Amino acid sequence: MRIRVGHLYPDYLNIYADRGNIAVLSRRAALRGHELVVDPIGVGGALEPDAHDLLYVGGGQDREQAAIAPDLAARGDAIREAVAGGAALLAVCGGYQLLGRGYRGRDGSFMPGAGLFAHETVAGETRMIGDVLLECELDPGERRLLAGFENHAGRTLLDSGAEPLGRVVHGFGNDGESGFEGCRVDSALGTYLHGPLLPRNPWLADWLLERALAHATGEASERLAALPDELEEEAFRVAAGRARVRGGRR
Repeated sequence: MRIRVGHLYPDYLNIYADRGNIAVLSRRAALRGHELVVDPIGVGGALEPDAHDLLYVGGGQDREQAAIAPDLAARGDAIREAVAGGAALLAVCGGYQLLGRGYRGRDGSFMPGAGLFAHETVAGETRMIGDVLLECELDPGERRLLAGFENHAGRTLLDSGAEPLGRVVHGFGNDGESGFEGCRVDSALGTYLHGPLLPRNPWLADWLLERALAHATGEASERLAALPDELEEEAFRVAAGRARVRGGRR
């Protein structure tokens, strides 16, 4: 099966080795006999709501975010329609911020967002940096841990009723106060965790692939065959161990 991926702004939003996430998805798909076809989508490029099974938006600094923000905001209808139609999506750091209503800087300036996630981000005075450990429940009754690294000055404030990606066990998360990290809408996930995220969390890569495959086939999502993930599990243990050294939620 061919899995069609729309990678938005790869030339702008790749500050945190975000292409590593694409590499993991491609390899894990290939090991199950599937092909990941990646379509780079730049400023002004076409984005049809039904053209991709998975959308990916990486992270960037304020300058790069400002460069693509108006274009991304203009794609809001197409992105929301794609997710409503069952496409999976992963947005990391700056991409996560700009898939909300937008980002307000300390000077009062506002970068518009695509409006997929029910949140708004405001610039903080200090950066929140370090390893993070989350508890997630993407499937009912199945709690999993997610490890990553955060480095952001923005405080992302979820609307009442918005669903976070996970609960912060160690680290700062969205705003350093709420105890939540990331946001979820159907099969769309946004998070501050990078470094990149998927090499140390193979279960999340498979969760995204399963939903992308379901979109590609038009059938119900099914679990992928297990892979020998000893190295990936060791990478997770190291990252989770560093997060635990940080102590409790801050």
